Amino acid sequence: MIIPQHILMVISLAAVPHAQLFWAWIALCVALALHVIDEAATGFLSVYNPTVMALRQRWPWLPLPVYTIRGWLAGLVAVNVLLLCLSIFVLRGARWMRPIGYVFAAVMFANGLVHIGGTVRGRTVASLRFPRPMPGFYSSPFVILAALYLLCEL
Repeated sequence: MIIPQHILMVISLAAVPHAQLFWAWIALCVALALHVIDEAATGFLSVYNPTVMALRQRWPWLPLPVYTIRGWLAGLVAVNVLLLCLSIFVLRGARWMRPIGYVFAAVMFANGLVHIGGTVRGRTVASLRFPRPMPGFYSSPFVILAALYLLCEL
């Protein structure tokens, strides 16, 4: 019986030279998905949009968009699907994926820290206070750990 190549690849994934990097990439994609669910479930846009409006009043040139739930969620789902699709290149050891991995991990690490910092401060800008914890707080430790895992494997 001949086993298809893509099934063999999954079965022998542990023997692939870039398997650890691949799993670190997948872990951060999963952490991002959990983070999006956490933010959506806890009303992230009720904090994000007023923060953007306050920042734009002070710095009108700042290119931060205001989102509707539909646009925000669709955009993040699309980004996560794209990142998951890129995982095959990580598995194959494509060198051009390393800079993307560093940016992905750095952005997610910073995102996790911002959610924890916002929870500690109870506000994003001086004029916007919110009940603690900040939306997205619960998944932030997972995002930070997964980002560190990817950074270590890069």
